[in-house]
Amino acid sequence: MENDKTDNIRPTKTDSAETMQKKVDEAWKESVNRDKETPPDQAGREMPEASFGVFISSLMMEALVALGEIENPLSKKKDRNLAHAKFVIDTLAMLQEKTKNNLTSEESGALESILYDLRMRFVSKVGKK
Repeated sequence: MENDKTDNIRPTKTDSAETMQKKVDEAWKESVNRDKETPPDQAGREMPEASFGVFISSLMMEALVALGEIENPLSKKKDRNLAHAKFVIDTLAMLQEKTKNNLTSEESGALESILYDLRMRFVSKVGKK
């Protein structure tokens, strides 16, 4: 049987509390070092820079998945969850209200366009129930 990495942190009758703590600390350090060495995205792509545009785009994608417009990347199915879609749309509307007069014209226009599109899609889905 292959040696499980957790075996080295299980206390034995002869281990003192200090020895146990050292084993746990070493295992934790190894884990952190492994995490530092792995790329942010396993496919080798770098993550985009955080911006308002990327944020509202991610919320738009989440709403489209909830509306069943695009495939859920986890289940590989087009599932519809209208309650979640409404929540995401309401979240975008709240962001629009809270950021009024604090966005660039491009950001404001993009948010307005996304909200309009999602609301129209939502209304069409609710009408088809």
